[in-house]
Amino acid sequence: MRGQRSEAWAGPIYLDASALVKLFVPEPESDRLNRALVGTEDVILSDLALTEMASALGRRTREGALTHAESRRLYREAEKLAASCRRAELTPPVHRLAERLLLTSRNVPLRALDALHVAMALDAKAATLVTYDPRLRDAAASRGVFVAPEISF
Repeated sequence: MRGQRSEAWAGPIYLDASALVKLFVPEPESDRLNRALVGTEDVILSDLALTEMASALGRRTREGALTHAESRRLYREAEKLAASCRRAELTPPVHRLAERLLLTSRNVPLRALDALHVAMALDAKAATLVTYDPRLRDAAASRGVFVAPEISF
């Protein structure tokens, strides 16, 4: 990625599904996210984010916002990006960490997929978790993970 970065986030940077989708589907904040990631070399992605992206693309196809061909093309592009990134894996220890997060979360409503993303980011020693999901933002921040970008909902 070349160009000028609009903001600098400490790496490694873990991208959740909401961020991954914004890289390929024009949405609010897509341009800002793309600018922020220009020149970033240590990006972490998970197969879980790819699966969630497939779900998001499928929903947009069912709603008529994308054609089947567009969805397949966007997913192939996401797979290419993922191949160039460091991968976070859903290993048994990551599952156990996610379960501990779910069982100890007091003030932040935590869903299973959110807990898995936080656990993978922690396990991968990500310095920054990029998400646009308000619940995941709260869950990660409550565990001391730096969350980007700064946005208001």
